[in-house]
Amino acid sequence: MIPSIVVHPAYQAVLPDGHRFPMRKYGRLAETLAALGLAPSGFVRPEPADAALLNRAHRSNYVDAVLSCLVSREIEREIGLPVDESVVARSCASAGGTLAAARLALVHGLAGSAAGGSHHARRETGAGFCVFNDVAVAALALQDEGTIRRALVVDCDVHQGDGTADCLAGSPDLFTFSIHAEKNYPTRKIPGDLDVGLVDGVDDAAYAAVLGAHLPGLLDGLSPDIVFYNAGVDPHVDDRLGRLALTDAGLAARDRFVVGEARRRRIPLVAVIGGGYATDIDALAARHAIVFQALAALA
Repeated sequence: MIPSIVVHPAYQAVLPDGHRFPMRKYGRLAETLAALGLAPSGFVRPEPADAALLNRAHRSNYVDAVLSCLVSREIEREIGLPVDESVVARSCASAGGTLAAARLALVHGLAGSAAGGSHHARRETGAGFCVFNDVAVAALALQDEGTIRRALVVDCDVHQGDGTADCLAGSPDLFTFSIHAEKNYPTRKIPGDLDVGLVDGVDDAAYAAVLGAHLPGLLDGLSPDIVFYNAGVDPHVDDRLGRLALTDAGLAARDRFVVGEARRRRIPLVAVIGGGYATDIDALAARHAIVFQALAALA
């Protein structure tokens, strides 16, 4: 069975002309996934997250300010996006989408959302193009309701998952593993449970070796009820905001390895797309599609 893919029209917000964030990749990704035949029955449309759900990971005053489009200019600058109705709708849909995909993964083994991975959003603020931390919201919601006890966040975005570490700091059974370029954003990193900072220029083989040295042991030692996989494509050699040197083939091998290791242990896995920054939107969408191809191949 082809794993369920969660998509919401609000995933692609409207940004001012010339904005450096490649927002068009979300709509193009959905088109690419459909063209690849990865959603023969259509996409699953999630319910956007409301304040009660978002408050599980974020301070209520921050959530209220975002939902009212009343965040300070300082926070808006740190986020790097205009916190307006379109971006707020996107952020709520993304958080709801990751939770919906996680629920599907728990039933079917694998699922993914064609957004998510907003791992710089912290408890009290957003940052780095991230407004709400969708993975933290979903993991805390599932734990609070008793659906899961333990989760492993595998964050392969090129940037360290500082916000996820912050949001989950009080939940020892929600374990964060970040493998990233050490000299990249954020400058001030919030330590997670396991952070592996890579030197600039790491290629496919070296990346695979580091990932292989850590992930199997984590899965065996933690025996999580679910894996949240941030499959950011910004480790790619052509990414504008990355400092690593993975190729398309390297990203595909990475995704097959992460999904395969969880699958072999019969641990449900939900994938989110994380970061990816390029002016060639078609190429960028194709890179983000790689993880969904891995899900389909290993289902």
